[in-house]
Amino acid sequence: MFGRKKQAALTPPSGLGKEDIAIEKSICTGEGIIGFRDPKTKKLLQAVAVRTSEEIVDFYRSYGYEPPEKQKEG
Repeated sequence: MFGRKKQAALTPPSGLGKEDIAIEKSICTGEGIIGFRDPKTKKLLQAVAVRTSEEIVDFYRSYGYEPPEKQKEG
């Protein structure tokens, strides 16, 4: 009766999908951001900061995707 509600998946930018997800990491600090890479502008859209592999998995799942075995960095 008082269980957690399952949240609906977020919507990726128009025309982009799981194959467009990319991770960028700072060479200096190692901090990373994950988002959808626009193939035309090469910018990350709907990007969020990530610090752990669990946060990367959460990003994929928040959009209804299963994370790949190995994440690609962009």
